[in-house]
Amino acid sequence: MSERTFQGYARATGSAGIRNRLLILNTTGLSELTARRIHAALPGSLFASTPFGGGMLGEDAQVHVDSILGLANHPNAGAVLILSADRPRCDIISNSLAKSGKPFHAIAYDDVGHDTLRMTDQGIRAGAVLSRDMSRHRPTSQPLSDLVIGLECGLSDPTSGLGANPLMGRFSDQMVAAGGTVIVGETLEWLGVEDRLAARARTPKIAEDIRQAVLRRERIAQDAGINLTGNNPNHANIESGLTTIEEKASGSSAKTGTQQISGVLKYAERPSGRGLYLMDAPSYSPESLTGFVAAGAQLMIFSTGLGNSYVSALAPTIKVSANKFTSQALPQQIDFDCSRLLSGGPWDEATARLAEHVADVASGSLTFGEILAEGSETISRFGASL
Repeated sequence: MSERTFQGYARATGSAGIRNRLLILNTTGLSELTARRIHAALPGSLFASTPFGGGMLGEDAQVHVDSILGLANHPNAGAVLILSADRPRCDIISNSLAKSGKPFHAIAYDDVGHDTLRMTDQGIRAGAVLSRDMSRHRPTSQPLSDLVIGLECGLSDPTSGLGANPLMGRFSDQMVAAGGTVIVGETLEWLGVEDRLAARARTPKIAEDIRQAVLRRERIAQDAGINLTGNNPNHANIESGLTTIEEKASGSSAKTGTQQISGVLKYAERPSGRGLYLMDAPSYSPESLTGFVAAGAQLMIFSTGLGNSYVSALAPTIKVSANKFTSQALPQQIDFDCSRLLSGGPWDEATARLAEHVADVASGSLTFGEILAEGSETISRFGASL
């Protein structure tokens, strides 16, 4: 693993990108439809947006800004077109990109006299120039260990915990041992295994952070009068054979492998170094994946038992399944079939195949999610608005 490389795009600061795409980044709900028009007129561009804007408070407002900055500075975006109804928010992102040296152009409603058609025209023209200039960038050989990889599971069944997630855990162990970085979230799915995770923490403080993160999520559910059985696992998990949160957590946590845990991240927080990190974040995949992306993950590995088409827009997402019936029924959704593991297939061979597949996607091979445009970004919320 330590000698494996991929063809990526070197950036002025931070990790190399595994894609070189123009990002249309809309930062306010008022300007979203205009931004979508511009995105539709620029083939090959990526789109990320938030339906929110003014009136956000405290932690919620700060996390939202941090997440948008994380998307803007993402290594897979070779250039960024910023669109906003709010000039101050536009300026925050522009200042950050100016420091990083990433090409960008920003347009706020103030710049066009609040004329959305003028914004559309200016946005298409500016995006075309950014795309042309960005296209001159060529990939070079990069060590696979420079990747930050997010690990996710969704619509799980017993095959996820018995096959796909342990396989991802083995891959995670190899990545971390080689100097790479792995992020695993879905805090509520640590419930029941938090002590086992805490035992692998690098410091007592990190161990306590793990326990407190789980306790906080459990209390949120209790305060809302929610019985976690029936909600997480959800009805699809239960019908497929996962009947309790502890049962689901045992399989979900297998993604973390066996390496030491280097820290617990807040939502959208970038790791302070290399290693294995947990992110205290919602379990719902759209929010979880965007937390990883905003933290700098260039690639996702996402296991599913029943099938789950959702992927990140910015980070190519490899769909993995150990359910042979799902893999056969969804051949244009599942990128990596590891169902042979459940009938005695060799784990070392499957781990090596997954590592090769990751390197291949990092070098430019497309996932089905990219081909079929299944991706989006969803920034999580942490409070009410005024």
